[in-house]
Amino acid sequence: MDCLVIDLTHGGIKIAISLSKKDIYENIYCYDIYNTLDNINRNILDVFNIKVLNLKDLENIQNDLCVISPIHLPLTQEEIKQKINDHNISYEFINHHEAVALILDKWQHRCENIPKVEITGVKGKTSCVFMLKEILDEPLILSSLGAILSNTQKDMFLKRNISITPANIKETIDLAYKTANPICEIAQGKMEKTDNVNYKSAIFECSLGVCGISDVGLLTNIVEDYPIAKGNSKASIAKSQIFKCPIVVCEEETLNKYYPNENREKINTFSLENNNANITLSKIDFGLIKTSIIVEYHDLITTAGNKINGTIEIETFAPAYHHVSNVLGTLGVVLSLNIDKEKIKNGFKNYKGVKGRSSIKQEDESTIIEEINPGINTTAIKKSIDMIKNLNNYCVIIGGDYGVTCEEINEDKVADLLNNTDIDLILTGEVGLNIKEKMNKEAIFIEDYKNALNSKIKDKKNILFIYRSTYKELNKR
Repeated sequence: MDCLVIDLTHGGIKIAISLSKKDIYENIYCYDIYNTLDNINRNILDVFNIKVLNLKDLENIQNDLCVISPIHLPLTQEEIKQKINDHNISYEFINHHEAVALILDKWQHRCENIPKVEITGVKGKTSCVFMLKEILDEPLILSSLGAILSNTQKDMFLKRNISITPANIKETIDLAYKTANPICEIAQGKMEKTDNVNYKSAIFECSLGVCGISDVGLLTNIVEDYPIAKGNSKASIAKSQIFKCPIVVCEEETLNKYYPNENREKINTFSLENNNANITLSKIDFGLIKTSIIVEYHDLITTAGNKINGTIEIETFAPAYHHVSNVLGTLGVVLSLNIDKEKIKNGFKNYKGVKGRSSIKQEDESTIIEEINPGINTTAIKKSIDMIKNLNNYCVIIGGDYGVTCEEINEDKVADLLNNTDIDLILTGEVGLNIKEKMNKEAIFIEDYKNALNSKIKDKKNILFIYRSTYKELNKR
């Protein structure tokens, strides 16, 4: 059987090369559907005898074929078959997530004794990653902020500009391996090559589903079921891959709405409101810097195969209910992994938010709450505004950039929300300008977000800064 890897923009190169090393397929081909392949990567594929096909070349495929493509591919299986135009061959279709699971089979076996977590969802993924970072021992991390090797002394960024496509889980593991086995030191005889890993846990944030290579999978929520694959599929369908994990932690409302037929015997649910969930709120005392939460859990399934019940009191950074939901999801993961309760409590206490995402800082006499996210949407904006609406002396600054994620913001919904919300408001950036033009009441617009922030810091105002972007892009400005 031959293999055709479609889409070299979202990790297809890494997948194709990794599969060539496993010697599973007779021939491996690639189809660069978005025409993003540069000469360097084309030459690398040549080294591994991987042929890049043009659209017309697909008609020449004659062997049975495994087609590997991202779950958001705009082509359907039938459309792919039509392009190949040979109905006498048999087809197997798997997505990039499934291909990565196939590639990492030996890694899974080698790391069977360390806790492994995969996280997907519409909102809260990165926050949950960094909560887990404070609780699990010396984790290897893939997140939207980078690939990180963390230990008690420091965090080592293995790669900063890396996306959370499934292929980059393999990339992150490879980068960690290289730090444990530096070629120059092995060549000089200073150390032996080893298969040992230099981390004690693994946390992988992944877009549009997971690979199913972890002990516990976390689905944070599906607050908006946005279309993917040019409308041929939806986020909820892609993220249903979470149920490939041995144990799943999932928001109760998300499970009931989108996956009512899933087997609950391996699912631990959490909820802010529904007492039927395995993890529920008993008491909460909000604070901007520290929130105190008492959580009850019952019949919670663990990786040891037993069910546990109990209560735990947590203090952490969680100034609004959507942050608390992330806390509950993270708590579900570490309880499922049988982590000691004192270790859990200390980890949450050490969590201070994610710099450039959800965090709080002081500038002169102004307290600034930052909600910076490449996938910011109407729901997230409403929840953030609700967080400070009863506090005094607050200004809200909203704006952002386009093209930072596949999911675009609904400007009409945001404009309608702001029309019916009484706040001191400044709009900024491309997103802010478009929202302003759709509002039916006046709003201040300042093009540069820095000028908007400085104007309110000068007025000694506290600020809720909601910006649709990535923190690394803000740092470049």
